[in-house]
Amino acid sequence: MSERVTNWAGNIVFAADRVHRPASVAELQKLVAGAERVRVLGSGHSFNRIADAPGGDLVSLANLPRVIEIAADKSQVRVDGGIRYGDLVGELNAAGVALHNTASLPHISVAGAIMTATHGSGERHQNLAATVSSIELVRADGERVVLRRGEPGFAGSVVGLGALGVITALTLDLVPAFEIRQYVYDDLTRDSLGDHLDAVLGAGYSVSLFTNWATTTINHAWVKRLDEMPAGPFFGAAPADGKRGPIPGMDPTNATDQGGVPGPWHARLPHFKLEFTPSSGAELQSEYMVPRSHALAAIDAVASVRDQIAPVLQVNEIRTVAADDLWLSMNYQQDSLGLHFTWIADTEAVLPAVRALEEALADLSPRPHWGKVFTMPAETIRGRYDRFADFTELAASYDPTGKFRNPWLDDLLS
Repeated sequence: MSERVTNWAGNIVFAADRVHRPASVAELQKLVAGAERVRVLGSGHSFNRIADAPGGDLVSLANLPRVIEIAADKSQVRVDGGIRYGDLVGELNAAGVALHNTASLPHISVAGAIMTATHGSGERHQNLAATVSSIELVRADGERVVLRRGEPGFAGSVVGLGALGVITALTLDLVPAFEIRQYVYDDLTRDSLGDHLDAVLGAGYSVSLFTNWATTTINHAWVKRLDEMPAGPFFGAAPADGKRGPIPGMDPTNATDQGGVPGPWHARLPHFKLEFTPSSGAELQSEYMVPRSHALAAIDAVASVRDQIAPVLQVNEIRTVAADDLWLSMNYQQDSLGLHFTWIADTEAVLPAVRALEEALADLSPRPHWGKVFTMPAETIRGRYDRFADFTELAASYDPTGKFRNPWLDDLLS
């Protein structure tokens, strides 16, 4: 490849022979029809080779014409396949509408987040893919097709890992715009968390717990609420005396506003502001979903290997996601506790910690995030999804020659 293309973290250098940035859907269709192997690169915010196209064509949709078409009744919005959340949310809010939730980063592409079941936080809130009511994609022969909610196979196509085709547009459900407040608390003890787990995780519209596992105490609890938080401690945790960043010691400037100051949904639900480098920049990430009913056991399982993970860990975020019916969603038919790990940017040092973590969580049937670092065998992962065989069959019906496959997908779907 004439240009060196990496993922966001820089730990993956893509091995495609060619990279394309089509400026129209017609150009994309022609490209796909004539290619032997194609994979799509969203914002590059993945940490494994899910998007790679060794010996084939890597396609970025960032140059497609921007599309933000809000329905007359303001119940849905149609967007293009290359748009980022940060490019969308402000226009939605200006029109008096909102997405029900957002990811921690506004920098990621909508289609990439949907394809990997990326999520925000909240006991009652499903992941971002659950808002999709229709998908427009270019299949392997270059033809455009539209898949709609309620049609056979739709629930398998939404979290599609890029295996069915190239997404050119999505239609998403909307809710009325709303304001929200963000509060941060320091030092939530394990005893207090154990005694009040449900109340802690259900204390707001969205709740995230952050710890670097230097001790068994949670460093910070971030609570995002529609109403004001009662004054005083949060289950023993002290109100922060200033702005905090998710990662201990990191300059909190790039974090969204705190202290209970009300603001629009899109300026409070993410942890990071669009105009700044998200998170720490130099990092790797892993994430696992476990059944919500096993939340405390999962937290204690992570604590049991803190000596192995803490030396290479920047922060562990703990949050909840509601169940959905999307076949390859990590939350398929289960309310989940998400365990997100931001590691140092050293793959060789991080992988042993990932293995120790997966071993500690094994009895709780964790499902790894599709776009993160994990070592779990494909056979184990397939066994965690009741509809996996149905998904494999669906993908083959849209892509019978494997045009959208790569070694990463071949291993998973074999």
